[in-house]
Amino acid sequence: MKKSTRTAALLACVTGALVLSGCAGAQDHGSARAPATAGPTATTTVAPADAARVAERYKQHGGAREVYGIQKGTGPGGVPLLTVWTQDANDSAQAFERLKGSVTGFLEREEELSLSRGYLLDVFGPDGSLQHRLDARP
Repeated sequence: MKKSTRTAALLACVTGALVLSGCAGAQDHGSARAPATAGPTATTTVAPADAARVAERYKQHGGAREVYGIQKGTGPGGVPLLTVWTQDANDSAQAFERLKGSVTGFLEREEELSLSRGYLLDVFGPDGSLQHRLDARP
């Protein structure tokens, strides 16, 4: 009897941790499937130095002034994994679509990043919380 009680308690703790982690809190625009490897639901409000440099280049080319970090990495299957930090608290679908088009256009044009096989995109807001997660793989 003790073993089943411990198992039930452990299951309750794990379920509670998943609910509290905010896994379902981010908005996913444009894809019915979640990324193969889910990233964090919150991050620091300070972008890494290399991400800040990319964001500066982005702004020099007419990008949104609110963006202060753009990090390019490699996701599952080798597709680009993009992380954006913004001071804009507006997490509406319209604001996301504008930001997504602006950032991906800049990366393709100016940074010569190929998005032909799709990409994964996370956008973190001013408080470090995940505003949007997009899986744009075909």
